[in-house]
Amino acid sequence: MDLRAVARRFGGLLVSLLVASILIFLATNALPGSVAHVLLGTQAGPEEIAALEHRLGLDRPLPVRYLEWVIGVCTGDFGNSLISGKPLVGEILPKLAVSGWLIVWGMAVALLVAVPLGAHAALKRRRVSGFLSSAASQIGLSIPSFWAAMWLVVLFAVQLRWLPAGGYVPLTKSPGQWASHLILPALSLGLVQGSLLSRYVRSAVIEVTSEDWFRTARSVGWSRTGALLRHGTRNVAISLLTVVGLQVATLLVGAIIVEQVFAIQGLGSRLLLAVSQRDLALVQTIVLLLVWAVLVINFLVDALYQAVDPRLRGRVGAV
Repeated sequence: MDLRAVARRFGGLLVSLLVASILIFLATNALPGSVAHVLLGTQAGPEEIAALEHRLGLDRPLPVRYLEWVIGVCTGDFGNSLISGKPLVGEILPKLAVSGWLIVWGMAVALLVAVPLGAHAALKRRRVSGFLSSAASQIGLSIPSFWAAMWLVVLFAVQLRWLPAGGYVPLTKSPGQWASHLILPALSLGLVQGSLLSRYVRSAVIEVTSEDWFRTARSVGWSRTGALLRHGTRNVAISLLTVVGLQVATLLVGAIIVEQVFAIQGLGSRLLLAVSQRDLALVQTIVLLLVWAVLVINFLVDALYQAVDPRLRGRVGAV
């Protein structure tokens, strides 16, 4: 692995995080309304509002507040909630664990759907089964995640009563209940994403099967599936890695919607509540963590290219 190329990419990651923090801070502070109005109510006078904003430090210059916030985040001190006064770490970490598990499960479902469905649609594209696989992915693309969630609840929770309709149980409390409460949300998130990823898998497999070396493998007795598994997996993995990295942001947004449908108190639900309460400290910290997650995952995807395809070594810094 070219460490210098990875170091350059890491430097770019730090710059991206810095720029993102500035934009997030400016955007959250440009939101209309004031947390003082939320805390004091509509009957509060200008003097009371000004006094509370001074006590909360909201009347200080933006550059000073930004530097304090960034320094605190870098040292692990996210500050306190403007509404509850509690440390933000205690507000965010439990919700982050909930959303993190949902995204991991959703991505696992998406990959389990996309890889076999896309490969089958490509290898059998001239047969009825391949056409049906492509049609299934197109149908999945047209279904919003919240609509899929509602139908899954109706079928598996209301009609069959196999799974709970909502809520969340921590892993440490009951692993079985934890898993059962995550199945339907993960399916809602993963089936739609899997339909999209399957289109990319199909295109990658078709490209691989049109190569000369693939036809050579077929001529010496390999089956289409066997030749793909033996010689084409790495090529397909490169295309899939690219799309998976780009879909992280979509998964984060989808998780926020799915959490609302299943009444899961995750990071997305906490973010929406913080926005409605004008809790700027909590809003900008959660958004920064989400942006950080997207940037870091894309950085790791770029680094993984070298492990999947040695031809890309030394060129990661130029990507």
